[in-house]
Amino acid sequence: MTAAFRLARPMLLAIFALAAVCHSIAQAESAKPFAPPQKELVLFRNASLLDGTGDALRSGMDVLVRGERIEKVFPDANADHTLLAAVKIVPLDGRFLIPGLIDAHVHLATPPNRRQAEAILRRDIYGGVTAVRDMADDLRAVGELARASLVGEIAASDIYYAALMAGPRFFTDARAMQVSAGGVPGHVPWMQAISEATDIPLAVAEARGTYATAIKLYADLSPELATRVTAEAHRQHMLVWAHATLFPAKPSDVVAAGVDVISHACLLVREPQEHVPSWGEPRKAVDLAAFRDGRNPALARLFAEMVSRGTILDATVWAYSADTAGSTTLPPLLPGSCDDSVGGAITGQAYRAGVLIDAGTDNIAESSDPWPDLFHELAILKDKAGLSNGAALQSATLIAARATGEQQDMGSIEPGKLANMVVLTRNPLIDLNNLRSVSMTVKRGRIFDRSAFVPLQWEDITDR
Repeated sequence: MTAAFRLARPMLLAIFALAAVCHSIAQAESAKPFAPPQKELVLFRNASLLDGTGDALRSGMDVLVRGERIEKVFPDANADHTLLAAVKIVPLDGRFLIPGLIDAHVHLATPPNRRQAEAILRRDIYGGVTAVRDMADDLRAVGELARASLVGEIAASDIYYAALMAGPRFFTDARAMQVSAGGVPGHVPWMQAISEATDIPLAVAEARGTYATAIKLYADLSPELATRVTAEAHRQHMLVWAHATLFPAKPSDVVAAGVDVISHACLLVREPQEHVPSWGEPRKAVDLAAFRDGRNPALARLFAEMVSRGTILDATVWAYSADTAGSTTLPPLLPGSCDDSVGGAITGQAYRAGVLIDAGTDNIAESSDPWPDLFHELAILKDKAGLSNGAALQSATLIAARATGEQQDMGSIEPGKLANMVVLTRNPLIDLNNLRSVSMTVKRGRIFDRSAFVPLQWEDITDR
C-alpha cells in the first residue's frame, strides 16, 4: 500500500459510506408510497363491517390499526375525542369493509416471467387480494417476488409457497424442466425426486431451506411414501399440500397420509377405482355420470374422513372451465374427462358434507381483465358448487388463510391480526359481482387506492 493511498484511504471510506447511505435513502424513498410509519395509528372509521369470522354485517364500525396490525375493532359511537385527535382518520362513510382476499392456488413462475408475475400481483393487490399461495414453481424467482412484495418494492400480494416432491418418473415433465433451468430436474431443493432410497429428513430440510411454507406432493408417489414425507414435513414444522390423486396413491390414501390440503376436485374422480394407475401408465377415462348428481357414495366416505381430520379441499373448479383451455399449469387429464360442471358437483357434495373449501384459481385470466383471477373461482363456487355468497367469501378469507398456514395473521378482521382489508362500495353478500367495487385495499397497513391502479402489460412467455 503506497503512502498516498494510506493518506487517501479514510476519505475513500467516507465516500463509500456516504454513497451507501444515499443508496439506502433512495431505496427508502422508493418504498414510501406503500409503507406508513411503522407505529402510526390509523383509524378506518364508520365502516359496514363483515369481519370474516362468521358474524353478521355490522354498520358503524371502526378499525384501529397500528403499523401493520389491527389494534382494536369497536363501534364508531365509542370513538372518543382523545382518540380522534391522536390518529390519522380514513373515513369510510358506511362503505363495506371485508378481510383481504387470498388466492389459494397460483403459479407465478412456470416458467419464470418476472413481468407477467408482477402484472398479475399488481392486478391482485389493487383488486383486493392481499395474499396468494404459490403451488410450486421456480422458487428462485418466487422467493425474490415474495421479498420484493414484503418490503414494498413492488405493489403485490404477499406470497406463501411450496417446494415440490414427486416420484422420479414425474421429472421428464416439461414443466419440471422449465422450473429447474441450470440444475437437474428432481435434484434441486425446490423440486425433488423422492423414492424409497431417499433420505427424507434431509430432503425436507433442503426444501425448508428455500423458505417454503409447505411441501407439495405432486405425482408418482405411493401411499407409503406420501405418509413418510408428510410425517417428516410436519415434524419439521412444514405444511403438506398435495394433489388429490398422486398416481398411484388415490384420494383416500392421500387424506390418510395426513396432508393438510388436497387440490383439484376433478382429481377426486379416481377415488371409487380399485386400481389407480401409476404415473406414466395408460389411464382409462372415468365414467362421470356417477359424480354429476353430487351424491357419490365413495366420495361421501372420503369427505367424512376429511371432515374428521380437518383436511381442506382446494377445489380449483374454474381451472376446468372453457376459460382455461390453453393453460400450461393444470394437472394432466384425459380430454373430456372432467369439466367445471363435474368439478362443481363434486365440490358441492364436499361442501354439503362439511368439508372446508378454499378458493384457488390455478389459471390466469387474460391480461385485459382488470380484476383478479380469484373472482372467476368465487363465481363458479357459487354457480356450480352451490356455495352461498358468504361461504364463497370465507373460502377466500378465513379458510384460505388456514390452507396457507396463516390463520393466526390473516383471514379475518380481528385485533392482533395483520391489517389486511378491502373497502367496497357495494355489498358482496348481496352479489359477488360487487367485489368489483373495490375502492381501497389495505395490506399490512399499507393503502392501495384503486384509483391509482395502472395495469402492467405482459407478454406470454410461451408465445416467444
